[in-house]
Amino acid sequence: MTGPYGYPAQQPGPAYGYPAPQARPSGATAIIAAVLGLVGALASGFIPIRYFIELPSGFSLSNLPGFALVELVLYLLAALFLLMGALTTFFRSLVGAILLILGSLLAIVAVVLEPIAFRVPYRIHLDILLRFATFDGVLRLAMVVFGLLALLAAVLPPTFRYLRWRPVPVQPYRPQNQSPQQGGW
Repeated sequence: MTGPYGYPAQQPGPAYGYPAPQARPSGATAIIAAVLGLVGALASGFIPIRYFIELPSGFSLSNLPGFALVELVLYLLAALFLLMGALTTFFRSLVGAILLILGSLLAIVAVVLEPIAFRVPYRIHLDILLRFATFDGVLRLAMVVFGLLALLAAVLPPTFRYLRWRPVPVQPYRPQNQSPQQGGW
C-alpha cells in the first residue's frame, strides 16, 4: 500500500517508536452494574426513611428491639454502599465495583434477616414478598433482585477490566539511536 505521494505507507507501531494501540474494553457490564446499584440504593434507602417518617409522636428509636435497629442500619448501609459504588463506577474507579459488591450483599442479607429481626415467620415474609401485596414487599423484592443482578454484573471480569484500563500516553517520536540530550536535527 502506498501513501498519497507514492511512498510506502507507514503504520505507527512498535517498529517506528510508537506503542501498539490498545483496544479499549467495553464498559457495558460496569455501567449496567452501576445503574442496577442506583435502583437498589433507592429501594433499600426508602424503607428505613419511611419507618423514620411514620414513627408515632411518643415513640423513639430506642423503643425498638435491638434486632430491628440492626435491620434498619443494614438497610441504610446497603443504600449508602450501593449509591457510592454506583457513582464511583460511573467515574471509572475500581473501588466502585467493590462497593457495589458489598452493598448488594448487605441488601440481600438485610432482606433475608428481616423475619428474624421482627419475629415474623419466613412463610409469612415470603408470602408478602411474592404476592406483591404491599409496596414494602415490592421494595424488598426489588432489593433482592436488583442487588443480585448488580452483584453478578459487578463481579464479572469485563467490569474489572474496564475499571482498571488506562490508555497509554502517546510518546513523541525519537529515533532509536539518539538520546534526548544529543538532539536530532
